[in-house]
Amino acid sequence: MDSSTITTCPYCGVGCGVVVSRADDGTITVRGDPDHPANLGKLCSKGSALGETVSTEGRLERPNLYGKPASWEQVFETMALRFGEVIREYGPNAVAFYVSGQLLTEDYYVANKLMKGFIGSGNIDTNSRLCMSSSVSGHKRAFGSDTVPACYEDLELADLIVLTGSNTAWCHPVLYQRIVKAKRARPQMRVVVIDPRNTATGDIADLHLPLRPGSDGVLFNGLLTWLHHDGHRDEDFVHDHTNGLDEALRFALWYSPSALAVAEHCDLPVERVETFYRWFAETQKVITVYSQGINQSSSGTDKVNAIINCHLFTGRIGKPGSGPFSFTGQPNAMGGREVGALANQLTAHMDFDRPDHIERVGRFWQAPRMANGPGLKAVDLFRAVERGEVKALWIMGTNPAVSLPDANQVRRALGKCEFLAVSDCVHNDTTGYAHALLPAQTWGEKDGSVTNSERRISRQRPFLSAPGESKPDWWMLSRLAQGMGFSGFDYHGPREIFAEFAALSGFENEGERDFDISALAGLDAQTYDRLSPVQWPIARDGQGRQRLFGDGRFFTDDRRARFVAVAPNPPGRSPEPAYPLILNTGRVRDQWHTMTRTGRSPRLFGHVPEPYCEIHPEDARALGIPEGALVRVTSRWGEVIVRGKFSTGQRRGSVFVPMHWNDQFASAGGIGAVVNAVLDPISGQPEFKHTPVNVRHYRPAWHGFVLSRRSVEPRNATYWTKARRQGMWHYELAGEERSENWADCARAILAVEDHDLAWSEMRDPAMSRYRAALFDGERLQACIFIGPDCKLPPRDWLVQLFRKDRLESRERAALLSGAPGANQEDQGRIVCACFGVGENTIRKAVRDRGLTTPEAVGEVLKAGTNCGSCVAELRALIAETRSA
Repeated sequence: MDSSTITTCPYCGVGCGVVVSRADDGTITVRGDPDHPANLGKLCSKGSALGETVSTEGRLERPNLYGKPASWEQVFETMALRFGEVIREYGPNAVAFYVSGQLLTEDYYVANKLMKGFIGSGNIDTNSRLCMSSSVSGHKRAFGSDTVPACYEDLELADLIVLTGSNTAWCHPVLYQRIVKAKRARPQMRVVVIDPRNTATGDIADLHLPLRPGSDGVLFNGLLTWLHHDGHRDEDFVHDHTNGLDEALRFALWYSPSALAVAEHCDLPVERVETFYRWFAETQKVITVYSQGINQSSSGTDKVNAIINCHLFTGRIGKPGSGPFSFTGQPNAMGGREVGALANQLTAHMDFDRPDHIERVGRFWQAPRMANGPGLKAVDLFRAVERGEVKALWIMGTNPAVSLPDANQVRRALGKCEFLAVSDCVHNDTTGYAHALLPAQTWGEKDGSVTNSERRISRQRPFLSAPGESKPDWWMLSRLAQGMGFSGFDYHGPREIFAEFAALSGFENEGERDFDISALAGLDAQTYDRLSPVQWPIARDGQGRQRLFGDGRFFTDDRRARFVAVAPNPPGRSPEPAYPLILNTGRVRDQWHTMTRTGRSPRLFGHVPEPYCEIHPEDARALGIPEGALVRVTSRWGEVIVRGKFSTGQRRGSVFVPMHWNDQFASAGGIGAVVNAVLDPISGQPEFKHTPVNVRHYRPAWHGFVLSRRSVEPRNATYWTKARRQGMWHYELAGEERSENWADCARAILAVEDHDLAWSEMRDPAMSRYRAALFDGERLQACIFIGPDCKLPPRDWLVQLFRKDRLESRERAALLSGAPGANQEDQGRIVCACFGVGENTIRKAVRDRGLTTPEAVGEVLKAGTNCGSCVAELRALIAETRSA
């Protein structure tokens, strides 16, 4: 009999509810929770594939100390000793925690309490610093609090949605589909997409503004100027509920005096700029959605305030269908903000710049040594580690050796750290530096809560037994606290922690602070377990609030919102002759962060199996780069080697490289090593969207690929990537030295030792080509293809052969030819990950059946009917196929 658990997805900040079913044979299936308000039963490709990611393969199961197995008692005795020694000799600011938006709120709370209330340092920061800290700073400057005023329902109520710096279709697909559905129901709804690239999100755009990278502040200052000149001020709202307009307007008029001036600066047609300004001005219900394209900038905070200024000027905030709306990147980045896990915050939306807040939190915690000022933010923290100023560090649930900018500096810092503890569920690029390695529980095993982008608290519930001796993060933190002699950490479960946090949120609040969930402080174990999704602030009757600021009251001292004068600054570093192109980084559709979880799913590698550099074809031609060739992307900080990918949607002069690849999946694909560590001076958020780079054709002596049922060692390859496919592994290879004997080399790569296996091969020494296949009876075990250039046979039809237990003679004969034989299906590259539909299958259906729309393709093949994030690609394929 199946058992089901209602929980929350562990990926992005949408916070989708999921229903996990476990059959008697252990099979796990995941579907969307139709009753969860965030997703109403929908899931994206990553959420739909969650069932493929819950195996214990490669899991950390036992504690490890200095490279040797240890007991939990030995680990915490050592950690308490080392942290204690450092604190006694160098002070509390010589230790630090670096935590993650993957932690649950209860984990976050205990970490923050221990560091800021008992160790006595502000040195706890979260990887959320990298994705939303500029939004936090912008909110606090404008509202006096880190408050997201809008909710998801507003996306369906708005008459104009502005998507700026957000590839919503790929990064928040479920919310994108809510917009698509609303626009289909109300075709008069308009969507403006502001992005230097033409991404999948542009498929829904009525207007696309491909502005010059980094010029967003000028664009939104210009909008404020237009609204002012055109008489769209909400006089009553501005007069009664705001301060600072005169200075903000003076700056806007100076830096962005006209639509023409804005168009010239942003490199846009003036007609498009005027259309955007006119639509915003004439539409009452406007939602401005922004994400990393705004936040990840050396002036991200100012850009956030430039957006908010326009909503304050028109009074379009706190009302149905209106307001600025930050889409959060991680599943519990909001929870981290609530507990104060950013180095410059106290817990429950209290602040270091308020002595009464420091005193209040310390009194509630009965803290022996309250931190009295902010700690080091993420990038500055690892710089301090390298300088030897931070000597003991605990990293929890994140992989900074890949995810931080100037990642080579981070690795140097990790190598120099006197004592490094890392808690994670698997080995990654960071765990190899650890002196103490702590096995952590992960999604499906952990119990607690998360908060999504619309302030909605949801429960994450366990449905799996934790492997080995792995433990939840709050338990590990409590054990360290107890080992250091601190009281107040004798928690028995997450409910007690949540209740304490909820009580603190209402402690001496009286409406002064926005974050208040004290109505939940008295939950017993049963009620906590059954807690339904609810938005904060929460009234005494347990009901949440959808929107804030509809009453015109904010959380500044005078209860008025603040306009912020914005002087748009250019990006921190400009292109130069040696580095003439601008690097932009971000996510791809089917992967997540550094692929700790998504890298376990075969279907999620089908769409993009290796890292790439997206470049405009004209830029590529000018640089002598052929389609599909390998390229070297270099900056002053580092370099990567990735596959070149042409796209006319890429702005000329700019390139895009995904953020996900790491040492487990690529030899040189970690783009963090290339990114400059320029920071927003207010938020400390790095500028991931603007690094000057050089892109050159990488010319190895040979190219190749391997498909194998077991993992292999890519010998002789100076370039390799690794992708999990259904029942097999897919490797792309290249090398700078040709082998004198490819047969021996192929056998070495595939580790052929079993003489019962059959070996077929084809050699063409004159053309430097070699191909071989390994069979166990009639079952394909592996194949390898080597050639002098990147023009190798398509891989996807070969991947399909591994799904068969027996190859027919014609399939076996066609294998080494590199092309499928007659009547052999070649579905092509995966386009729809949800249903595994390939490009060739789609093109054939379009040709044979005369399909003309993505909806028609969906009816026949199901492609695009789940998360919808492939619809833009379907539309492009239909157009290409029909025109051909």
